[in-house]
Amino acid sequence: MGFVQGLQAIVRTPRGRSDLARHFLVSFGAVALLVLAAQAAGARLPDAAALGVPVVAGLIWAPARAYPRCPVTRQLTHPDVTVTVRVGDPLALDADLVIGFADTFDTDLSGLRGQLLGRMYDGDLERLDSELDRALAAVVPRSVETRATKPRGKLKRYPLGTVATIGSPYRKVHCVASVRVDADVTARASVDDLWLSLGRLWAAIAREGPVDRVAVPIVEADPDLLIKMVVLSFVAQARTRAVARELTLVVRRPDAGAVDLLETRAFLAAL
Repeated sequence: MGFVQGLQAIVRTPRGRSDLARHFLVSFGAVALLVLAAQAAGARLPDAAALGVPVVAGLIWAPARAYPRCPVTRQLTHPDVTVTVRVGDPLALDADLVIGFADTFDTDLSGLRGQLLGRMYDGDLERLDSELDRALAAVVPRSVETRATKPRGKLKRYPLGTVATIGSPYRKVHCVASVRVDADVTARASVDDLWLSLGRLWAAIAREGPVDRVAVPIVEADPDLLIKMVVLSFVAQARTRAVARELTLVVRRPDAGAVDLLETRAFLAAL
């Protein structure tokens, strides 16, 4: 988030204006007390200075304190996990990665799936598909399409929340079926589907053994809602079984302006 965007977030959002007013009043009151103490000790200040100093201090201090900084990090004690929201490249992090797939696990070249193919599999689509097939070998498909009903892509449909873990022991990629795809390859997602998929995702990771760090890219149309859903689902699961010591939610730089970091900071602080 750029400097101008940060200032806009302060004055244009209810949370930002509330934080700005609160920090201004705290700063104004603290400096005003210092000025009164100085006057009581014998210092002579013009009336304009006695009022102006606290005002100027508040005008400087309040925006500095209210400014939406990134990353936003929260260390929880129950469960003992760290939750971080940051802007950047999820594939560049030293962490296990979560990537959403359609219920057919089609390996199209769009978005993060295309980046996964190019950067972690050197463009070898056959190897990526082979690893997915092996990971799904023990899963019973929900249904099987025909070329008449689904002209393109893969034909096996898996239950939502199915997780295919691929990659290496040093960096796993947890591919989760989180959306249904129509015969014309149009994806359909709902809040209920996403919540179900998240719960099954954390359970699958926990069964394989807790990991140090798992990164979840935030790529949906409503990033603020997705951040809250992912964090709540993760924390709820982590209170019953260990999933990961750190959850990192990664917002792509082009999408950073759509995330209300002030609201995110307040949400994490309330956990």
